[in-house]
Amino acid sequence: MSQPRALPDLPDSEIKALSTATDTAVLLIDHQPQMIFGARSADPQVVINNVTALAKLARLFEIPTVLASIAATSFAGPLIPEITDVFPDAPVIDRSYINAWQDGVFRGAVEATGRRRLVIAGLWTEVCLTFPALSAIEAGYEVFAVVDASAGSSTAAHDAAVVRMTQKGVVPVSVANLLSEWQRDWAREKTYGPVNEIVREHMGAWGQGVNYVRAMMK
Repeated sequence: MSQPRALPDLPDSEIKALSTATDTAVLLIDHQPQMIFGARSADPQVVINNVTALAKLARLFEIPTVLASIAATSFAGPLIPEITDVFPDAPVIDRSYINAWQDGVFRGAVEATGRRRLVIAGLWTEVCLTFPALSAIEAGYEVFAVVDASAGSSTAAHDAAVVRMTQKGVVPVSVANLLSEWQRDWAREKTYGPVNEIVREHMGAWGQGVNYVRAMMK
């Protein structure tokens, strides 16, 4: 029996369904103390861990990232340091609009990225993620909602929000999902090591697997 003919490898650009580091912008919305206090659909520390990993991945892959908060000085507190430490020079757009998309400064920052695919995480899911996600869909963007770097005021609220978003075309994704999409090929040595550091620090059992392999290979 003859061997099958080997086909040429496909560049990332040929797989249209998956996002890449060159066509995507990341929006991190309202990961603030008051929002975290009220998050009930996931353990707050898990959400903090996941959004930190997402921020580090965005920095590693040089993906434009927009940071936003709401009523930071009067009610909700500043964006958590786990995010701002990753982007020490990035402005945090504070606003009064519940829907970040209604804020002209925020929307201008998104437009300035030049990207039409938006990866969004926010607290709470049913409000600060859902509202701008639906609004961006209306504006013609392709939107991915990072469900494990977001959380709702209850499990029912989070789940209902994800259903509502998907009905309008928003695609739910996870941090591990995005990590794999942006790395795409483990032969890419420039990001291989740093990605595995993020995995080791933030990805639980997967990270322990990295630790195990490193220990066994010494």
